[in-house]
Amino acid sequence: MNDGGAGRIRILVVDDEREFLAALGQRLEMRDFDVTLVEDGVAALEQARERKFDLALVDLKMPGMGGEEVLERLKAEHEFLEVIILTGHGSLGSAVECTKLGAFGYLPKPYDLEELIKVLGEAFAARLRRKFEADDERIRRMLEIASQETPLGFLRRMKELDDERH
Repeated sequence: MNDGGAGRIRILVVDDEREFLAALGQRLEMRDFDVTLVEDGVAALEQARERKFDLALVDLKMPGMGGEEVLERLKAEHEFLEVIILTGHGSLGSAVECTKLGAFGYLPKPYDLEELIKVLGEAFAARLRRKFEADDERIRRMLEIASQETPLGFLRRMKELDDERH
């Protein structure tokens, strides 16, 4: 469903219910999100490795790899990706577990579109905050290194900092 999405928030939507997935994708695209739809956890992980996403919206209950595992693996592999769980089978226990695993939010199905859009906006803002804070820390470290190293030593240390991000 995506067309490159220059300037739009990139969102990965994972749900095994095809009709729900298609309807949600259309609604998000009408709100100007760049949407990629997948029907299972394995496809979600593959897409996330191929493309950079800002947000992921993940169904909790899916055959094979469930939402908790998808959440955990996405967060482990993509430092700044914010993940929101969307489920028709929610419980306090699963909400707590998903939060511990790093979910930004946990929303029920059926969802209220305006509430979902609000949470997606908040998640994107949180993502940007975390990225900018990390960038600020990297800049602080670079300035500290620059004041203590020779020019060649500085370049070597910058290479080390760059390698930390891969």
